[in-house]
Amino acid sequence: MTAGSLRGRLLVAMPALLDPNFDRTVTLLLEHTEEGALGLVLNRPSETELEDPLPEWGPLAAEPPVVFVGGPVALDGAIGLARASAPVDTEGWAPLFGGLGTVDLRRAPEDIEVPLERLRVFLGHAGWGPGQLEGELAEDAWVVVDAAPGDALCDDPDGLWRRVLRRQGGRLAWLANHPPDPSQN
Repeated sequence: MTAGSLRGRLLVAMPALLDPNFDRTVTLLLEHTEEGALGLVLNRPSETELEDPLPEWGPLAAEPPVVFVGGPVALDGAIGLARASAPVDTEGWAPLFGGLGTVDLRRAPEDIEVPLERLRVFLGHAGWGPGQLEGELAEDAWVVVDAAPGDALCDDPDGLWRRVLRRQGGRLAWLANHPPDPSQN
């Protein structure tokens, strides 16, 4: 992690962000360096039940037990994000921060030597090249906020954007009531 890294923080899409891939999204940054940034959109559940593609991981699925769309990049790849009670670095598990880590979905859950509590699988991810995220932040496309422990695996992803904004207070809390289409207000 570099000085000024936003790793472990949330990017909350502002109404000014016009990219439909990120409309009203909350993105957890897994990595942020001079080479760029990588994150997972936390509030884009798909219709696909996790048990369909990965039945062995189904019992660990956080509610709702579906595959999530982690972002528009590399939609042919999956990232398993899990919470563990004893997050130590071991084969098949890579700790990130705050009890969260990534799991190797090619392994069986019982082969992971860390006691996993809950899991969410994301197809694809969000990615930014060198300086790209910083440019978007300068344009007020995103606001950076601290993540709460339950954000990454929350059971109400549809309400996450509003909930994260409301807990910030001030102008950001007010934005939680911003209508999806202001012309309909």
